[in-house]
Amino acid sequence: MASSQAFGSTEILQVADAVSREKGLPREAVVQAMAQAIEVAGRRKYGNEHNIRAEIDHKNGEVKLYRIRTVVETVENEITQLSLADAKQIDANAEIGDELKDQLPPIDFGRVAAQTAKQVIMQKVRDAEREKQFEEFKDRVGEIVSGVVKRVEYGNVTVDFGRTEAVIRRDELIPREQFRPGDRIRAYIYDVRRERVGPQIFLSRVRPEFMAKLFAQEVPEIYDAIIEIKSVARDPGSRAKIAVTSRDPSVNPVLSCIGVRGSRVQAVVSELQGEKIDIIEWSPDPATFVVNALSSAEVSKVVIDENRGTIELVVPDEQLSLAIGRRGQNVRLASQLTGWNIDILTEATESERRAEEFRTLSQMFIDALDVEEVIAHLLVTEGFTTIEEVAYIPLEDLSSIEGFDDTVAGELRNRAMAWLKTREDEQQQKLQDLGISQELATFEGLDYNVLTKLGEQGIKTGDDFAGLASDELLEMLPSGTMTKEQADALIMTARERFFA
Repeated sequence: MASSQAFGSTEILQVADAVSREKGLPREAVVQAMAQAIEVAGRRKYGNEHNIRAEIDHKNGEVKLYRIRTVVETVENEITQLSLADAKQIDANAEIGDELKDQLPPIDFGRVAAQTAKQVIMQKVRDAEREKQFEEFKDRVGEIVSGVVKRVEYGNVTVDFGRTEAVIRRDELIPREQFRPGDRIRAYIYDVRRERVGPQIFLSRVRPEFMAKLFAQEVPEIYDAIIEIKSVARDPGSRAKIAVTSRDPSVNPVLSCIGVRGSRVQAVVSELQGEKIDIIEWSPDPATFVVNALSSAEVSKVVIDENRGTIELVVPDEQLSLAIGRRGQNVRLASQLTGWNIDILTEATESERRAEEFRTLSQMFIDALDVEEVIAHLLVTEGFTTIEEVAYIPLEDLSSIEGFDDTVAGELRNRAMAWLKTREDEQQQKLQDLGISQELATFEGLDYNVLTKLGEQGIKTGDDFAGLASDELLEMLPSGTMTKEQADALIMTARERFFA
């Protein structure tokens, strides 16, 4: 590229072919880079203010250089623009907005211009290489890749793939594992970003997906989609849980993942620096799944609270430490694996709590219904937990309780209704005292407790409520009163009604 002859002969195509083969780039991209380099040299010759364009014939390598001018109504820059009248003299069909090309005479690319062209070509080739690398790896997010450690700096590991590099940040490495330059390493691609210096490929060895992919490599049934990995929870380098299920009833998912004499799971354990792995059979039944997730711990009772997303497990006293695990690890991983908040109680604690609930409910019935302790105990034993249940149960059902007759049942129901009426009157008076409007008081979805909290914080009308953001509403209420989704729905309904 030291002379004009190099730009005007088939040699330019030979250079393009050589660079394309060496760099693994499309020939078109290399030829385009050369054309841009020639344009740079042309601007150095004719002036940077000119709009110079180079064209290379892809068959014979002939280079043509043009000056481009735009047809405009009023010429403000004679170098890059020309009037419609002047354009008509060149091309009778010219119109405003057209670009006209004036072919420039051949130029002798001097040493400086040729060097500039070479630099531009190399830069464009590097840009094309980087773009190719980005396009290649952006579609490989979610894969496991293998490379060689190139360097380790401040705990971050740079991995060489031959044509490109990737990085594993210190917090994406399994605790206490060490790598040296030259070591082979496997990791999971979790992100690929287009950066100014080239594509940045980020790897991880601690993410749950890495372990899932390792099992897919070791267990053919996972690769063949006979066994499905439903979820993974990890405490990297220490312990992990993986939930699997089989689409074929004849295939045991747990045994398949373990392998003969533990060969399959041991291969994964070795890659993860000895991380202990519990392989759990997934179940669509939340209670069964959670019990399975606790591994070897024995569970005597399960209580599900779907509204709070909580599952309460009762275990024998001697099983508590096993169920919770060291520093709470077992129950924490089980919670991550299942997506449920898990509370673990011993049988003794649960018994104490039941006794306390029995006493609390009994006292509520004694105070509200003005009954003796024995009647209150009977109501609690039969499963009554609120005054409303006593007030609205069919009379024959209430009188069928052993020890009750029609007279006792009728009296209990009358007292329950009277208590509810008194409470309702008191609540209505409290809402009036707070200045709660009737439209807000009757808005569906807001009970007395919520209305009271709103009134205490100045939300008293439908417009006031509709003007809230859901986050503001949640901040006003005790934790657990409602979910973000419920708050969003209430606010949207209020806006439709009160802002219509």
